[in-house]
Amino acid sequence: MTILRFRIYWEEDDLTYRDIEIQGQQTYLDFHNCIVKAFEFDGKHSASFYVSDEKWQYGMEFNSEVLINKKGAPALSMTRTPVSALISTPDQRFIYVYNPEKKWTFLVQLIGVSKEETPRRIYPFVLRKEGIAPAQYGIKGVNPDKLMEIEEKYDVGVADMEEGYTNEGESEDSDEEIAGDDTEDAAQSYIE
Repeated sequence: MTILRFRIYWEEDDLTYRDIEIQGQQTYLDFHNCIVKAFEFDGKHSASFYVSDEKWQYGMEFNSEVLINKKGAPALSMTRTPVSALISTPDQRFIYVYNPEKKWTFLVQLIGVSKEETPRRIYPFVLRKEGIAPAQYGIKGVNPDKLMEIEEKYDVGVADMEEGYTNEGESEDSDEEIAGDDTEDAAQSYIE
């Protein structure tokens, strides 16, 4: 059985990628579900694969919402199309777009083909993860309630962040004058 190894780069940062192995007869829907899990997305939105060339231009589309392949249709079905059906070159490329509203875009490139499966491995399989996956909603790993607590605790507001440091709590005298006065007073009391 043919095993295809793909590297999926996040378009915004080519240091963030996932290597995925998939069996040739598995569908683009299987591939889509694996990519969603690998990048920690919720899988609630539609997605499309586009056949691409070396210049990353959009070609034929395979959509997760299309159920039947019809001749001349604008998009084909991910459910009905095996991954190996569209492999025509040793470095075949695809563009993967998750959630058409947000347009999470990933560049997919075939990086290896093997004739042998790894025993006890369930395909598709995430072989390698590099970089921090983009946060689908908001800031990844930061609880908004905790962020609010920090703001309140340190009295940090957006206005303070934009303006920089404030002079709150400082007297009109400079630090040097205050330090100088304290030193003179301490020396005077020592002498007396």
